[in-house]
Order: sequence, then C-alpha cells, then structure tokens
Amino acid sequence: MPAHLPKNTAFASFRHTLARLFLPGLGLKRWMLITLAGLTFLGVGLAILLLDFYRTETSNETFLTFLSYASLRFLPRLARVLIFGGIGVGVLLYGIWGLNRALLRPFLQPGRNVLDQVAEFNRRGRGPRVVAIGGGHGLATLLRGLKAHTRNLTAVVTVADDGGSSGRLRESLGILPPGDIRNCLAALSDDEAMITQLFQYRFSGDSDLEGHSFGNLFITALSDIAGSFEQAVAESGRVLSVSGRVLPSTLHNVKLVADVELPHIANEVRIQGESKIPQAAGRIRRVWLEPNDAPAFPPVIKALLNADLIVVGPGSLYTSILPNLLVQDLLAALRSSRAVKFFVTNIATQSGETDFYTCRDHVRALEEHLGGGIFHVALCNENQTGPLPEGSTWVRADPESLADSRLYCADLLDEDHPWRHDSNKLGRTIMDLFNERTGPMK
Repeated sequence: MPAHLPKNTAFASFRHTLARLFLPGLGLKRWMLITLAGLTFLGVGLAILLLDFYRTETSNETFLTFLSYASLRFLPRLARVLIFGGIGVGVLLYGIWGLNRALLRPFLQPGRNVLDQVAEFNRRGRGPRVVAIGGGHGLATLLRGLKAHTRNLTAVVTVADDGGSSGRLRESLGILPPGDIRNCLAALSDDEAMITQLFQYRFSGDSDLEGHSFGNLFITALSDIAGSFEQAVAESGRVLSVSGRVLPSTLHNVKLVADVELPHIANEVRIQGESKIPQAAGRIRRVWLEPNDAPAFPPVIKALLNADLIVVGPGSLYTSILPNLLVQDLLAALRSSRAVKFFVTNIATQSGETDFYTCRDHVRALEEHLGGGIFHVALCNENQTGPLPEGSTWVRADPESLADSRLYCADLLDEDHPWRHDSNKLGRTIMDLFNERTGPMK
C-alpha cells in the first residue's frame, strides 16, 4: 500500500481486499476454514497443558468441568497433547498447502510439482543480472539457455534490419524492425514452444500479408495501440509472460553501411543496408551506422551499468552484433560497466560475411571497430563434427587464438544442427565460468 495514502483510505482498501478473498469461485474459503480449524486444535492442545494450573478457589467449576471433558481429561495429559497437537499440525499444514495451491493454480505447469516450481522460480529470481547483446537466431539460442539460470535477463537487439518482413514493415509503416525482438520474446516466453510456433508463422498466398510473420504483425499492431514502439515491446513482454525483457539498442531509424572489398575491383565498394551487405559476397572492411550519433535507448544504458554479466554474441558479426555496439552511448556504457564480459564466437562462418574467419578473426573484427580491452572471456566451440551448410566452415581456435589468455574452448555444438549452439550447453558453460570468477549468487 503506498505510504502517501491517508490511513482511512488504506484501511478501506485493506478491508476491500480482505472481503474479496471470500468471493465465490476463488476456491479459497474452504482452505481458510481448514487452516482455522488446525489453529483451533493447536490452541486446545496448548490449553490442556495450562488447564491443570488454571484452577483457583474462585474458578467457575462448571466451566472447568466442561473443559475437562471436552479436552479428553480421562486420558493421560501427554496423550491428549499429542492427539490435539498432532491433529492441529496436520490440519493446519493441509490447509496451508491447499491455500497456496489455490493461489498458485493459474501459474502452475501441468505435471510439475508445486514446490519444485516455486523453488526454481525463487532460484532464478536470485540469479545474476545478465545483459545479452546480439541478434537473429544466435541471440534467441543464448537467451533460451540463460533463462534456465536467471530471470534477470535483458536482451539488446539491433534495429538496423531492413530485409524481409521487418524491412517491409519498416518501409511502409515507418516503425522500427520487429524481427529480432520477436525472436527474443519467443525465446524468453514461459510457453516457448507454442509462442515460437505462433510468432514464426508466415502468411502465404497472394494477399498483402504474404511473407509477413505473425509476430511482426503482432508487435506492429501493439505499436499502434500502445502509441510507441518501445511501449509495444514492453506490453508484448507482459502479455507473453517472458522471463526478462527485450530492448532495442536505439529508437532512432538507423541504417547500416559497409565498405566491402570485392574480387577483381581495386577500390572498396560502399554498400548501404543490412540485408544487402552479405549479398555483396566480398570481404567486409568496415561497418558503421548512419546517423552515427544516434543515442542509445536509456533503459539499455541503465541495464549495462547495473549488470553482473554481459554476453555479446553469438550472431551475425557485422549485421547483428556490431550494429548494437556501434551506438556510441551503448559502447561507452559497455566499457564503463563493471560486469564480467563475454564474447561468444559463432560455430560456423557465415557466407558473404565471415568467410574463412577463425576465432581470432572474430575478436579482431570487434576490436578494430570498438577498441581493445573490453572482453574478459572469448568463448569458442571445440566440437567440430557434423555437416555444415554449403559455403560455411568451422570457426576454429587457431594458434593465435590459443595464445590469448581470454580464450575458453568447450563443446557447445547442437547435435541436430551442427552449425548452431546448443542452448543448454551454452547457458551452462557461461554460468559456470561466471561463477568461477565471481562465486555463486546467493
């Protein structure tokens, strides 16, 4: 209850809330009565212990005689205490169990024990404050793994996407691209399987909806209803009951630009647009944002400065990860944060973007754009078994990478999709390394 409310208003509100507990259909009244009965039996058990010491010459003998029979005085005192006390404790615990179950019923997952769910919820609530920066399926995979360890998650995604459904909505309606935000919201949702299937559903046919995903249209509609894109994202998180939040790196309409070195062309070619850069099939030399002074979304700055752990990647290096970090305010907050900072390299190279890149090449590309001394750990996959998509190669830890004390190699491979990270392996490895450096969160 807010402290500024007058006492009579506070009392009236408390009385109103108390009265609502007895409304039909809540399923609480029976458990409240059972709990009260348990307290009554416990009271009788305590009274038995005091009854023999209560008699005085002025006592009401008739009343005391009634109490004697009601409290089974013909039995030994210890037996009576055990009977009433045992019944009282049993009924009380049963009532409390039922009352809690009635209150928690809307939030319980079928087939799972309520105590296990409550314990897990509280454990994840005490987890570290984690900020994950990236985009695409890589960031969604990371969030899927981290949400098993903490609910204090913030995902930061780029708004430079200009291709596919997101690009069409951006061009026709002037909103920020919702694609990466959609993927992260689905990954953080408690009912991930259904939400992912729903949000990834794409309309087909000859209508204007062809190619659009339901999730993009959902966020677009909420933007119109809520009045702003950032409010729509916040409302989406509440509607979907996500374990964390998703934030755009900036609210400005930025465009990604790259200088690309193409085969058989002496001079570098300048390419505008996130979706066009990989299609150029050349070696990317430099990327930047236009305008290059777009301010970061303020909640992102606050999240970075308050974080215990910051994880950058996995994801498309030049078109998903760097567009976030090229927001100057965001980069300054990343550098200033006292959090432990991880960079997760991709499992495989991305055709047209990181062809033949090693682990060290990924780190070098970041440092050339951002400067060095940012990351404490560079995490690289060491399991390189299975088929890769045509044009991709393994991102290997070359000798130069192995000489870097920040490098840590582990099996992070998804056996079913070898070019992707396994979310459980990735989340567990990151949290183990984090706990080694800082100690487990209390």
